[in-house]
Amino acid sequence: MRASLSARPGQEKPHETQAHTPEQIIRKLRIAEQLLNQGQTVADICRTLEASAPTYHRWQQLYGGMKATEAKRLKELEQESTRLRRLLADAELDRAMLKELAEGHF
Repeated sequence: MRASLSARPGQEKPHETQAHTPEQIIRKLRIAEQLLNQGQTVADICRTLEASAPTYHRWQQLYGGMKATEAKRLKELEQESTRLRRLLADAELDRAMLKELAEGHF
C-alpha cells in the first residue's frame, strides 16, 4: 500500500506550487528590473520575488518586455490553441472509428 501524501494532524502539508497569473508575473518582473537597476544580484531578487532562479529566467523569456494586457492575450490564445488541438484530436478519433466501422473491422 502506498503512503498518502496528505498531512497528518499536527504536521505541515506537502509543498504546493503556486500558479501565478501573467499579470502577477509581469508585476514581479518590473520589481526585479528595478532591483537589478539598484545593483542587486539575481539571487537576491529571486529571494525577494519568492521564486527560484530557473523560474525567474523562464519568466524573463516568456514575459520579459510584455505589458499585462499582452500577456493576458497570450494566455488566452494558448488556451484557445489547446482547446482546438483537443477538438481536432477528438475529430480524428471519430473519423478513424467510422472508417473501421465502414470497413467492417469491429
